[in-house]
Amino acid sequence: MKNSRQREDSLLHTRSYDFALRIVGMNKYLREQKGEFVLSKQILRSGTAIGALIRESEFAQSQADFVNKLSVALKEANETDYWLNLLHDSHYLNEVSFISMENDCGELIALLVSSIRTVKNKLMRKSEENKRLPDSQHGLLNTFHTLQIMGEDR
Repeated sequence: MKNSRQREDSLLHTRSYDFALRIVGMNKYLREQKGEFVLSKQILRSGTAIGALIRESEFAQSQADFVNKLSVALKEANETDYWLNLLHDSHYLNEVSFISMENDCGELIALLVSSIRTVKNKLMRKSEENKRLPDSQHGLLNTFHTLQIMGEDR
């Protein structure tokens, strides 16, 4: 995936982008080969939203906002899994395609859950650190954490 800042993409970025490309291809197949327009539109929306939300999280305003964006991406991934199952059970997707797509979707869900847990744990540790500091040092610590967030420390 090409990006404007010449940065190396994370596994989550790469997998979500590749999954979105597969969803676009599946949507095209469902419309052109199967004549299915309603479910294919739903899965196109939810399946491509995952990567868009992950990409949007790069510029989150805070770690809490970052967690929120990833949490919404997780909801979209879960919805996509629902549409995959419905397409399979209604015989629009064959077994091989379904298993492949569902495995990829499951991997994205696992990566998102792990990422969300990691950041939430960091937020909890930060909160515990703040509770142990005298009031005069909170501003300095908040400045330090803001600088970390602005860097690559997510």
